[in-house]
Amino acid sequence: MGTEHYIAELLYRYNCVMVPEFGAFLTQMKYAVINDATNSFYPPSKVISFNEQLTSNDGLLVSYMADAEKMSYEDMQKQIATVSLKWKKLLKEGHRLNLPNIGELWLNKEGKTQFQPSYQVNYLTSSFGLSTFVSTPISREVLKEEVVELEEKIPFMITPEARKESTLRPYLKYAAVILLAIATGFTGYRLYNEKVYDQELVRQEANQQVSKNIQEATFFNTAPLELPAVSLNVITNKKSGVHQVIAGAFRIQENAEKKVLQLKEKGYDASYLGVNQYGLHMVAYGSFDDAKEALNYLRKIKQSESPEAWLRSVK
Repeated sequence: MGTEHYIAELLYRYNCVMVPEFGAFLTQMKYAVINDATNSFYPPSKVISFNEQLTSNDGLLVSYMADAEKMSYEDMQKQIATVSLKWKKLLKEGHRLNLPNIGELWLNKEGKTQFQPSYQVNYLTSSFGLSTFVSTPISREVLKEEVVELEEKIPFMITPEARKESTLRPYLKYAAVILLAIATGFTGYRLYNEKVYDQELVRQEANQQVSKNIQEATFFNTAPLELPAVSLNVITNKKSGVHQVIAGAFRIQENAEKKVLQLKEKGYDASYLGVNQYGLHMVAYGSFDDAKEALNYLRKIKQSESPEAWLRSVK
């Protein structure tokens, strides 16, 4: 299967999938939408965007594809690099790159990469089974005809004493139509207010979500660890290795140091790796020069310690 197939699979689980030497596909939450013009209802979804500046290898796509294709990490890394060069060449030659279920990429006149996401697949798992539907608008004339038709189907007898009262029936009929119309109007007004409120929430949260997407690329909880108070010595030793099995990424260095001590107590050869390009403090279960050994160690950690661990390779 192609690289784009594995990218699509990862977009269900992660908010950022980086393609080394090409760019990153990001997802952003989009709330349910009501289109008044077409009376269409759209469920909540994930909207895909593309950032050509994020070209580093975070290990997620390479590790996932290497495990699926039963290949070594180095061979898969070379294969993805070849695909990235092929995609870039197609774009420079003026072709459009169509990635099924992801979107379409092309270069504009200024040489900037443009991206049109695909709306055929909803990557938000909580909306599974929900689809777009169109609601039939309610017409006052239709309500009036239904009331008249219903009245004609109901048998009744007019006695001499009830003839005067029967003259009131047309007025009651139209009063019922007016009440139904008023109720429909209030319902439509309420739906409109809810739509305006939802759109305002989307605008307020959109900017916050975009800035969070990049930091969420590590997919670790960066909240302070609730550990017993201990006396800490600042960790200055940074173990280096070409391949590192990452345990976490923290905004505060003190939390990273606590995590290292916690893992050392469990018997891991944990180390503090410093600050990455997003300003987060990295902690590793261990560092290796051999990629195969690192990949085997990653599988062991995912099974026994944390399924969120991932492999990071540095040049």
